[in-house]
Amino acid sequence: MTTIADVRAFLLDLQQRICNALTAQEQQGGIDGATSSQFLVDDWQRPITQGGGGGRSCVMQGGQVIEKAGVMFSHININQLPPTATARHPELAGRQAQALGVSLVVHPKNPHVPTSHANVRLFMAEKDHAEPIWWFGGGFDLTPFYPVLADCVHWHTVCHDVCQPFGEDVYPQFKQWCDEYFYLAHRDEQRGIGGLFYDDVNTQSMGWDFDTSFAFMQAVGNGYLDAILPIFEQRKYTLYTPAQREFQLYRRGRYVEYNLVYDRGTLFGLQSHGRTESILVSLPPLTGWQYRYEPVVGTPEFELTDFYLKPQDWLALGKQHALLG
Repeated sequence: MTTIADVRAFLLDLQQRICNALTAQEQQGGIDGATSSQFLVDDWQRPITQGGGGGRSCVMQGGQVIEKAGVMFSHININQLPPTATARHPELAGRQAQALGVSLVVHPKNPHVPTSHANVRLFMAEKDHAEPIWWFGGGFDLTPFYPVLADCVHWHTVCHDVCQPFGEDVYPQFKQWCDEYFYLAHRDEQRGIGGLFYDDVNTQSMGWDFDTSFAFMQAVGNGYLDAILPIFEQRKYTLYTPAQREFQLYRRGRYVEYNLVYDRGTLFGLQSHGRTESILVSLPPLTGWQYRYEPVVGTPEFELTDFYLKPQDWLALGKQHALLG
């Protein structure tokens, strides 16, 4: 029987493996060169008055390949659940909870390397004389600025392969959930090309027991590196212009808008008195906004929102492209 300790051990190992892989990308270098940058490791404790617990925040800044990356582990106790939790799950009222997970965002410097995000987490709420309420959540998604169809197909192929052992309908379900979740309603556009997103995964929702749900968490967590590293290798040596860099910063503004307005994880963290520095580490180091910017029709900047930032059947597009090629 899987325990909370088993989940915690996996998450800490996953965090270290991801940090090692990203450090290797920075030290191998790209079109802007390489640095010897390492992740700053910041171990922290949560005050007992807020429930206790703690975490490990790993942050890299100022690299030539990776401009900023945060790979965060936390395992906290929550004495009083915030409104974002009880509004969606009234049955949690009066329970004490613990939440643990790894969450990461990577902002590369080269505009041809997409921003990527991943998260895997477990939530468990308990009270005396009652069965615990638990669920898993997570996923990973990609936000390109100058997308390449082959990269999009590769990303979603990994997503499909991660889900396949757990059922034929899992990838379509969690892909659609990702498309719907990472959507900026006020802009009427997707944040990126999607990937996987899931929440509330447990026996009631999926028919999976705790061990199976944990196995899916492991598959998703491990799948992130399989998805992102080949894209780094393909794109980090691509030349880019000052105008493309400016467009990257402009599009990062959309990332900021989403995280501060819509992201449930950000809201949950702030409302549960989480560690602000760790919660907001997902924000890019540089960004920009332009008033009523409209890309020229027929340019890659126009194609981004006209085609790529709309839900697509990427696997079918990959097959069509292969036949035409």
